[in-house]
Amino acid sequence: MLALGIETSCDETGIALYDSEAGVLGEALHSQVDLHALYGGVVPELASRDHIRRIVPLAREALAQAGRGLGDIDLIAYTEGPGLAGALLVGASVAAGLGIALSRPVVGIHHLEGHLLSPLLADPRPAFPFVALLVSGGHTQLMAVEGVGRYALLGETVDDAAGEAFDKTASLLGLAYPGGSALSRLAAQGDAKRFAFPRPMIAANGLDFSFSGLKTAALHCVRKHALDDRLRADVAASFQAAVVDVLAAKCLRALEETGMERLVVAGGVGANTALRDRLARETARAGASVYFPPPRLCTDNGAMIAFAATMRYRDAPAGSAGFGVRPRWDLAAIGEA
Repeated sequence: MLALGIETSCDETGIALYDSEAGVLGEALHSQVDLHALYGGVVPELASRDHIRRIVPLAREALAQAGRGLGDIDLIAYTEGPGLAGALLVGASVAAGLGIALSRPVVGIHHLEGHLLSPLLADPRPAFPFVALLVSGGHTQLMAVEGVGRYALLGETVDDAAGEAFDKTASLLGLAYPGGSALSRLAAQGDAKRFAFPRPMIAANGLDFSFSGLKTAALHCVRKHALDDRLRADVAASFQAAVVDVLAAKCLRALEETGMERLVVAGGVGANTALRDRLARETARAGASVYFPPPRLCTDNGAMIAFAATMRYRDAPAGSAGFGVRPRWDLAAIGEA
């Protein structure tokens, strides 16, 4: 089965062709970082307009990479939600139009399910069941995954997502938007023990997260001291260490409470080297295994949408999806295909 995946949930336009036997054949991605940097965050209307400009040229690029034509596509998948309503509608409209023109089935995919299943594109790939940490700018959740469509929420952030806290703290340090990756690079030059930032909810019962208090502690620290290069690096390192401590502790607790032996980490923060190294050490010490998607698949992309579609819809009939989006959509409620 050859699936075309279309991702337009926020500020990346991603197109990919995934073959259920040969893997990813072609992929193209455009990030809107430069477009939104002036505003310090994503402007929904600008995001939607840019998706419109980029989506067709990117589709042509992915098809050219794969050496395939539109007539070779068996299944068309798009991100149905969650995300920005206008941005989602761009992908949905293109998918629906292609489905009508080609008489091919069109299916909507949950954005977080795409992330959750993306480590299965890596080698080695995890087997079910596993605990999944979905950690990005918009989400921080722990899920128990028994199989495709069989997801149970174990815990989630009660305020800021980890990636959001990274970006906001990076802004405090004068780093350009989005600052999460820049903060991580700066942290490599700093002393993670200089500032004793809090580890919110690390010892609390349950598997929920909180990062708002940590972000506020970083703010007070920056206001209290003269902001020079040394301080910026030390704040970045101390902040990152606190986030990694919390994420690692909750992941290990989730493995213990579920009795599972495999951990999957996905989402933009899943590319963080310090987090990867820490989880690799801690899971090995606990007799468990951890799996990550390739770094290029940690951010939003079309490959994860195409792949998830082949996992869920192996014999979807033409016209099986209507034209619709879900800006808010609970992953635990999507059910099996």
